[in-house]
Amino acid sequence: MNPAPPGWVRDAVFYQVFPDRFAASPRVPKPGPLEPWDAPPTPHGFKGGDLLGLAERLDELVDLGVTALYLTPIFSSAANHHYHTYDYLAVDPLLGGTPAFLELLEAAHGRGMRVVLDGVFNHVGRGFWPFHHVLENGIDSPYLDWFHFDRGRLAAGRGLVAYPERATPWADVAATPDEHRLGLRSLDRLGYRAWWDIPALPKLNIDHPPVREHLFSVAEHWLRLGIDGWRLDVPEEIDDVPFWQEFRQRCRAVRPDAYLVGEIWHVAPEWLRGDRFDGLMNYPLLEAILGWVAGASLDEDLVRGHHELGRTVRRSDAAGFAGRLAGLLDAYAPATNAAMLNLLSSHDMPRVRSLCGGDAAAVRLAVLLQATLPGAPCIYYGDEVGMEGGNDPDCRRGFPRGTEGRDEVLRAFVRAALALRRAEPALRSDAVRIAAAGDGLILVRGGAADPSAAGATAVVAVNAGAGPADVAVALPELAGRGLLPQPLPGWPAGPAVPVGGDGSARIEIAGRSGVVLRPA
Repeated sequence: MNPAPPGWVRDAVFYQVFPDRFAASPRVPKPGPLEPWDAPPTPHGFKGGDLLGLAERLDELVDLGVTALYLTPIFSSAANHHYHTYDYLAVDPLLGGTPAFLELLEAAHGRGMRVVLDGVFNHVGRGFWPFHHVLENGIDSPYLDWFHFDRGRLAAGRGLVAYPERATPWADVAATPDEHRLGLRSLDRLGYRAWWDIPALPKLNIDHPPVREHLFSVAEHWLRLGIDGWRLDVPEEIDDVPFWQEFRQRCRAVRPDAYLVGEIWHVAPEWLRGDRFDGLMNYPLLEAILGWVAGASLDEDLVRGHHELGRTVRRSDAAGFAGRLAGLLDAYAPATNAAMLNLLSSHDMPRVRSLCGGDAAAVRLAVLLQATLPGAPCIYYGDEVGMEGGNDPDCRRGFPRGTEGRDEVLRAFVRAALALRRAEPALRSDAVRIAAAGDGLILVRGGAADPSAAGATAVVAVNAGAGPADVAVALPELAGRGLLPQPLPGWPAGPAVPVGGDGSARIEIAGRSGVVLRPA
């Protein structure tokens, strides 16, 4: 088994799709009334997006520069987000069923686009067939060991309380965070452990060999059908290193270049040593970027209202951002940094434009950093056209239909930034040097000594301040050469930059803008 991340990931641009909210196709019949597409999303409403709707709009994503899809869960479920799995081997009929997914997969691959699915293997929905079997048969069910049940309760003939009258029937019971996470209150009140004590989410017993084998076989099944990897939901909740090691071995045996990326919100190098995952969702980078580029526009109330961002996002200057960036890059091997999933928004947090208080300039700065730092950029559906949204479920609005509600100026910028990344090998390379961090940030990417850069070098200059910056910087690797600015829509390109024989240079950056420079 190759412990290295797949080579294709460093060149990829991901697009995260929440299938119920992206696009609907008339080829997928709907069973009844739906929540209006443009109405504010509700926790339980379905808007009717499906996988054929996505397949029919792939060319728009190709035009944007997308080369890989990350789909939030698509398996049979009674939840609009499909994280409450009923059957891991069937695509939900509301999304078009398995035939629709296979059509999407073929269409994506025909455009050179990879497809990564969301694997939710810590917990299931109440409709999952082994759990339903226990609901029907109690202590006599052969699936008893698939979950964490109160055996005494079942042996006494007392049924499980899978559908309590109150969604949280233990508000009067104190619990530590660990007890809450482990579902100890639900074990007492419901008769089974539920993830975070949520009745709708029975926690699987990963220690039971048939459960492990079922999950491994699910991962193998979809890889054999052609998917290109898995995004693993809440993997830390499965505190079982051998499980994840075997998961990787089984996946890589089927598809040697499968990408395995974990949803871990903090720095966690122990997960990326070649025996478990290839990369993580890079929330720490998102938090550092947001704290710098948003500046005075940062919506602090929205930040404080989020369970993670409220603890981790703090306003900073260029030096503060550079310090956080250096720490993140030092936490992992260079090839691992290149395989991180670099996001600015997701289905689990407010959208970047809302976090930036609607400040389009801040969003452009964030996109520029996302497109020029190590790691694969991941665009949350609609961010490229300026969709807004607060905390869940508001961050899961329907993608704008027609031209209304679309910021085409922002889309043009995102498209150009991604095209620049695609055109410049240095921007997809391992090497990054923080050359200056004062009035502005200067990064040197690639270089002659970095094989992943194919000998190319690029300089990225960013100014998050309101006024212009004139930054003195040492660029010994480019001594005696000139640097040419690469145009990005809506920003002044600025003059060419001569680099002295001693490597000294001065780079002018307009306020609230940035520039990428390449050697002449």
